[in-house]
Amino acid sequence: MTTLPHPDEGSSPGPDRATAATPEQRAQRLAELGLALAPSGALDALATELAAAADTPYSMINWISDGQYFAGLHTPDGRSDLPAVGREMSLDHGYCPELLHRTKPLVLPDVCSSSRFSGNPVVDMIGIRSYTGAPLVDPVTGIVFGTICAVGTEPRPGHTGQHSLHLIKTFRDRLWGILHAAPRPPLPAPHHHTSPQPRPRPLPLAHGTAPALPAAPDTQERDR
Repeated sequence: MTTLPHPDEGSSPGPDRATAATPEQRAQRLAELGLALAPSGALDALATELAAAADTPYSMINWISDGQYFAGLHTPDGRSDLPAVGREMSLDHGYCPELLHRTKPLVLPDVCSSSRFSGNPVVDMIGIRSYTGAPLVDPVTGIVFGTICAVGTEPRPGHTGQHSLHLIKTFRDRLWGILHAAPRPPLPAPHHHTSPQPRPRPLPLAHGTAPALPAAPDTQERDR
């Protein structure tokens, strides 16, 4: 395990563009940070709180490598007519992959207002109409290794964008605080998958030892 330096000691991405990375590089960074592809009770609780604050049925805290894994997840229960969402999603589904090259949040009050976003498979699969998400930019490498987002099934007026932006930045910073403070079990070294591999057993953030995550990089604080 490597002790991570303070953000000021590492490289820094540009104000608008994150460092380009392959899925293997993102997986390697997740491993180095000790962020396991496993559910976390603490992150599920934060996702549930975000969904309530954003008034959305879905919220995710998402680790991204060659796919998306929701370590934190709020999804409708069986009493809702809305479909539940599982822990995994491919990179061609949803809007979090759009954040892999950004340092700033993405707010889409109505995904159907743009042809770029209206054709995403999640529009038909679970009726997604609004999205608010923020990238987690590693201050050492400049790589986006994850996201936090709130996802709704109703379009929102354009004037709500600033409120949504402030909300997701607040929860992004709270997530950074959780990750920075909590010891975590390290992930095994990444490898190329030649056959399906079992997922690691769920491990709560409060167990194990891992290097402390650096504080959120300054580029995130310059979001507009």
